Amino acid sequence: MQFAACLKREQENPLVDSHKLPADLLAFFADRLKGQLREQGARHDLVDAVFALEGQDDLLMVVRRVEALGKFLDTDDGKNLLAGTKRAANILRIEEKKDGKAYDGAPDAALYGLDEEKTLAKAIDQVKAEAGAAVAKEDFAAAMSAMAKLRPAVDAFFEHVKVNDDDAKVRENRLKLLNEIRAATRAVADFSRIQD
Repeated sequence: MQFAACLKREQENPLVDSHKLPADLLAFFADRLKGQLREQGARHDLVDAVFALEGQDDLLMVVRRVEALGKFLDTDDGKNLLAGTKRAANILRIEEKKDGKAYDGAPDAALYGLDEEKTLAKAIDQVKAEAGAAVAKEDFAAAMSAMAKLRPAVDAFFEHVKVNDDDAKVRENRLKLLNEIRAATRAVADFSRIQD
């Protein structure tokens, strides 16, 4: 990508400190980058999913993240994890609207009654750590590989666990666990903005 090469040169020999740029100028560059990426064939939903994360002021990192996300979503693990993440987000959206509250905050491990809940919670913790470390090193391919480890646990959870349990505490805890899926995937992108 020519635009990515220019961004890389600018990052290596910056003419301007991007952290001192006015927000509206940075927004202008971000919009231009979005247009350039789309012209070069990047999916608009992936660009939006990456830009939806807070603090996306390093435009070269945005380009690299979009590329890695696109490659990941071309795999079976990527497609299936996207489906599971969207399912979790849809359930959360419906239940949060119905109940008039958000299901954020850490779930209570003492309320896990099924192996699938425990396995999912463990996988989420592992993925958060690995993906977070990979993103910190700007290794987005490794972050996507970490995300792939979440897929089997998400699939098993939805296959064997009734989210809307009759016990209100268990139900709330399971919804908080679904929110943890959403939080874990936000290490790389806002998966709710990605189209199937």
